[in-house]
Amino acid sequence: MLHHIHNDETYSLFIDGANLYSAARLLGFDIDYKKLLQSLSGHGRLVRTYYYTAIMENQDYSPIRPLVDWLDYNGYTVITKPAKEFIGDEGKRKIKGDMDVEIAVDMLELSERLDHVVLFSGDGDFRHLVEAVQRKNTRVTVVSTVQSNPPMAADEIRRQADFFVELNDLADCIAKKRLGQQNFDNSADDFESFEDNFNDEAVVEVA
Repeated sequence: MLHHIHNDETYSLFIDGANLYSAARLLGFDIDYKKLLQSLSGHGRLVRTYYYTAIMENQDYSPIRPLVDWLDYNGYTVITKPAKEFIGDEGKRKIKGDMDVEIAVDMLELSERLDHVVLFSGDGDFRHLVEAVQRKNTRVTVVSTVQSNPPMAADEIRRQADFFVELNDLADCIAKKRLGQQNFDNSADDFESFEDNFNDEAVVEVA
């Protein structure tokens, strides 16, 4: 878990929703966000947990909205922005949903008042962000995976972080279910289809 966080340290969690979802799916499980918060709040003094995701607007039903609403009422601070649709060079409709700027701004601002930040993303683009936070004398833990195929954690961010936690090692504590089991949530299939649209490149084609 996060046993390397000292009992007297203040810390916050910063969760890149799409990145964490993709990493967990590649490892064969879904995230139980109630268990995640319970499991990771027993170390030091957890100040706040941030969850970042893009949302498709102008739709009668947004499959991610039930999750966002649940998180909002159950201890998470949810940061969203509209996902953008556009026509690519080949005439295909594409969706873009990238929360990197929002994560970076919040981490830099809040790290001045924290002893430790925990970033749930293996995106190599965050290496300079991690370095900037460390210059404020704040330690950084990165949670992602190198056990997936392909690995979700870039080598450069693993090297830069003070600590790296393998997501698969947390599965027993934060997994909702293993894939292949019956899904009890009627909206889960739609939600999974929506989240699959947001990968590390943050731009995907839509059939």
